[in-house]
Amino acid sequence: MKIVVDTENGIAPWRQVHDQVIRAVTAGALPEGTRLPPIRQLARDLGLASGTVARAYRELEAAGWVATARARGTVVTVPPGSLDREALLAAAAAEFAAQARDLGADLGTAVKAVRAAYGS
Repeated sequence: MKIVVDTENGIAPWRQVHDQVIRAVTAGALPEGTRLPPIRQLARDLGLASGTVARAYRELEAAGWVATARARGTVVTVPPGSLDREALLAAAAAEFAAQARDLGADLGTAVKAVRAAYGS
């Protein structure tokens, strides 16, 4: 699993970790039962505070994406129905649309941004 945190993009680092773990799970790169790195190790690897990674893990656990146990550490657990790609795409689109509206972008500008991100 490769996680990259960009401190300049305006998205909180914990959220970037959170979202990248979910994307890795839904893409099949992190199958159920995969052990995630310990909080301190991942924080050190990413140059983040342990509390930042701990928050990402807490949010993932609250949503059912991971489970934490002393002996096993933090492992991937897939919430029922969570791998529905259509539903995930709809949720991502809704989040993007809300952010675009918050930035004052109209539909045409938002669509242009999506096309640019797709590389087309």
